[in-house]
Amino acid sequence: MGDFEDLDIKPINKRASGQAFEVILKTPSPVSDAAHCITSPPKRDISLDDIQKKLEAAEDRRRSQEAQVLRALAEKREHERDVLMKAMEENSNFSRMAEEKLLMKMEQSEENRQTYLAALMERLQEKEKHAQEVRKNKQLREEIPA
Repeated sequence: MGDFEDLDIKPINKRASGQAFEVILKTPSPVSDAAHCITSPPKRDISLDDIQKKLEAAEDRRRSQEAQVLRALAEKREHERDVLMKAMEENSNFSRMAEEKLLMKMEQSEENRQTYLAALMERLQEKEKHAQEVRKNKQLREEIPA
C-alpha cells in the first residue's frame, strides 16, 4: 500500500464496513537517527543590559496593568455612584409626587366636607325657617278662634 520512512502500512482483507490496515513501525536505522536529530539554536549570551531592559519592560507592563485595573475600578465606582444618585433622585421624585397627591386628596376631602357642611347648614336653616312659619301659623290660628 504505502511505505513511509518509519512506517510500513499493509492493507488487510476488505470488510463490509470499510477497509482495515495494519501499521508496522520500523526500527530506527542509524542513518535515520541523524535525520531526526533536531539541534536547538545556539544559546546567546544575555548581557546585564538585556536583563535590565526585560525587567524594566516587565515592570512597565505591571504598572500599566495596575493602572488599567485602577481605571476600571474607578469607572465601576463612578457607575455605582451614578446609579445610586439616580435611585435617590427617583425616590425623591416619587416621595414628592406621593406627597403632592396626598395633599391634593386632603384638599379635595376638605373641600367636599365644607360643601357637605354648607349644604347641611342650609337644610337646617330651611327647616328652622319652616318651623318658624309653622309656629307663626299655629299661633295665628290660636289667636283667631279665641
